[in-house]
Amino acid sequence: MKIAAVETLRCAEFPNLVWIEIHTDEGLTGLGETYFGARAVEAYIHESCAPLLLGADPLAIESINRSLTPYVGYAGTGVESRGRSAVDLALWDLFGQAANLPVYQLLGGASRERIRTYNTCAGYRYVRNKPDWGTDDWGLDGQQGPYEDLDAFLNHADELAESLLSEGITGMKIWPFDYAATASDGYYISNQDLDKALAPLRKIRQAVGPRMDIMVELHGLWRFPAALKIAQAVEAFEPFWYEDPVRADSIPALKQFAEATRVPVCASETLSARWSHRDLLESGASAIVMPDLVWCGGITEGRKIAALADTYHRPVAPHDCTGPVAFMAAVHLSMHVPNALCQESVRAFYSGWYRELVTQLPSISGGYIHRPEGAGLGTRLLPDFRSRDDVAVVRTSG
Repeated sequence: MKIAAVETLRCAEFPNLVWIEIHTDEGLTGLGETYFGARAVEAYIHESCAPLLLGADPLAIESINRSLTPYVGYAGTGVESRGRSAVDLALWDLFGQAANLPVYQLLGGASRERIRTYNTCAGYRYVRNKPDWGTDDWGLDGQQGPYEDLDAFLNHADELAESLLSEGITGMKIWPFDYAATASDGYYISNQDLDKALAPLRKIRQAVGPRMDIMVELHGLWRFPAALKIAQAVEAFEPFWYEDPVRADSIPALKQFAEATRVPVCASETLSARWSHRDLLESGASAIVMPDLVWCGGITEGRKIAALADTYHRPVAPHDCTGPVAFMAAVHLSMHVPNALCQESVRAFYSGWYRELVTQLPSISGGYIHRPEGAGLGTRLLPDFRSRDDVAVVRTSG
């Protein structure tokens, strides 16, 4: 079996997402995905990856992964890493189809029947159609459905916590401090802004007490003095973790933060490859490791990161707040690796726009994600997706 063609698909409605389909001469097609800078990733895949992929054995995943690791751009989560990640997902999907087995089985089998999930409290429009990312516009443009969880955590966090518990979900991720970071570039937060941002945490604890784990996301927007001030104020609410309290480009600053709080630090979706995670783990700065499979190098690299974390007695909690194929890949990894702590999900996504794009998602009930069904990743783009007026398809073939 050989790779016969490489296709990318972009959709104007979802400008940050790009999908890749790798076609073989035996009729199998593998599906991959990555997020952010979709046009740049598309160009990189066809210019740099496709010439190396055409004619190759798609089951030689390690060999292909090594051949696609560039001389420059290998260390960060830039276009090269994101493109390589999308290719890697598609190759694992192809492997599963060829073997008629799910990806988690190919990785060595499942470590569990199901995994606990927590809800990232985003709304339906969050990251959906915004080409850049910032704190000024969260997509709060009107009610789209029952799970406008971003608006809810900002304004009705008590009701949101009760809603999540009613569905068996016992963890929620919120980011009430982000709005205050822009003015000072994260170096300062006033007492007034701090008090305002603490309001959702007060409401959650008053409404449901300790029954809800609160993951506090800081998006790497803060610098050390202000981040520590936030952490000291939040500790009274017993948060589950602080996620990316400072940018991961300074491991010493992250370590200094971790040593100044008793709350575990979770980091970082923004790191690529196992070498960056080695530096993170050797520093002791992070108690929980959060790789993003469509940024760090794919499933091939993600499993190595998880194994590395396991040698330091650290759990992994794969990141997901992007697209449906990335979500499926993260779930497969979480089913396999023994040190998976929990799996992120967004109920506004998996009950909403994910279903506008793909055929299948894993079963989620009672606060748990169950094993995906089907061969490979277990999902495909909807049959009529490529015929949409706003979809651009680029194909490179031998």
